[in-house]
Amino acid sequence: MKTVYLKTILGLQWLLLSLLSSAGQADGLPDFTVLVEKNAPAVVNISTVSHSVQPHSFHSPRNMPFPENNPFNELFRHYFEQGEDALPPEETESLGSGFIISADGYVLTNHHVVDGADEVIVRLNNRKSYEAKVIGSDEASDIALLKIDANDLPVVKIGSSKNLKIGEWVLAIGSPFGFEATVTAGIVSAKGRSLPSENYVPYIQTDVAINPGNSGGPLFNLEGEVVGINSQIFSRSGGFMGLSFAVPIELAMNVVSQLRKDGHVTRGYLGVLIQDIDRNLAESFGMNYPRGALVAKVIDDSPASRGGLQAGDVVLEFNGQQLRDSSQLPPLVGAAPVGSEVELKILRHGKERLLKIRLAELPQKEESKAATQDTEKEEKKEAENRLGLVFSELKAEERQELDIPDGQGVLVTQVGAQAAAASVIQPGDIILMMDGQKITSVEQLQKLIGAAPEGKNIAFLVQKATGPVFLALRMPGG
Repeated sequence: MKTVYLKTILGLQWLLLSLLSSAGQADGLPDFTVLVEKNAPAVVNISTVSHSVQPHSFHSPRNMPFPENNPFNELFRHYFEQGEDALPPEETESLGSGFIISADGYVLTNHHVVDGADEVIVRLNNRKSYEAKVIGSDEASDIALLKIDANDLPVVKIGSSKNLKIGEWVLAIGSPFGFEATVTAGIVSAKGRSLPSENYVPYIQTDVAINPGNSGGPLFNLEGEVVGINSQIFSRSGGFMGLSFAVPIELAMNVVSQLRKDGHVTRGYLGVLIQDIDRNLAESFGMNYPRGALVAKVIDDSPASRGGLQAGDVVLEFNGQQLRDSSQLPPLVGAAPVGSEVELKILRHGKERLLKIRLAELPQKEESKAATQDTEKEEKKEAENRLGLVFSELKAEERQELDIPDGQGVLVTQVGAQAAAASVIQPGDIILMMDGQKITSVEQLQKLIGAAPEGKNIAFLVQKATGPVFLALRMPGG
């Protein structure tokens, strides 16, 4: 009897533990079913068609496969020189995703989904299709606003990406490879990511499976709110590799507001070229650790130049927001209203100071820079120095070609094989600054190099073919 009782107790305990374990697992993993049922009808499939004229293989007699007097040439001319209307335009199609943000037919997607399209078709979850009009598109943020002629449409709820936490669950709905209403889930991997050539978007990074066709689709939080627009993936194969990037919804809705109102987007403009600070540069500037955005160049007649910002300044804060690295500055400047006054905390010569600068509007295209005039100086070569470099004065045409300010910079003409700077400085580079001082002559630069303490990291501002960049060089013995 005791044995049976004991077995019963043990069995009940095992059952209770199993139930608790199952409950724990259920509580630990989210249930997306209600979220998907509620929001999937507002997610759309977008297909585009672009028409292009097919090039002719044989449009000029120079391309004829036969000798000039061969009678077969007339046959080729008859078939291949009929003019552009002889061959029908070639159609190319692409697929993407989007989502409805208003019941009267406004749809949000990516710029690259509809860029260059002659026709844009929006297909709803209920299989109805509409030809869409592109209200506006912004390449810098990769956002496009479409309009279809329909009413009483299901809409998504717009949320906020500011409250997203690293590790939080998120979900995507889209049409990868054309498979409509596909749902994938994952977590937020990072926030505020900067991607190459994408200066004005602080991307949300996730490990949600995003593939071609997902572009323009919504990224949801567990509350069923859209927090981002799936835009890019990092891939070596063309498919998902665990790195996906979404445009924050606040940035997207700001773009939408401007597109609806003005048809284009304006952004704040500071007028600087910046770079990251590594450990060696931080040491050369007297910083405890790398942070902020290092100003490598101030554009002439820009808000930065008028506000007193200088090359070599380190921007530590923008309107009270600390900068972890240089990638954080462009989105903050771009999002600031044109004409607004912003406050920058900078580090200059080891001391912090505040600058107030009134932002202008970001030029749509890079403005052509006026050539600077200079009186030609005779080339003057110097002997090698501690760094193993040979310098010469800049000529007038060199200043004009590289847009070097009058009276600044010397040219690197030779780099010794065993030079301490050989790995980072090449012939043709121009030394603009050393240790916070503008370089005006070869003689001055040689004196500064000779007087620099041995073993100390010194910051040099070097003009390379790709632009100005700060480099930290450790000074060798004399």
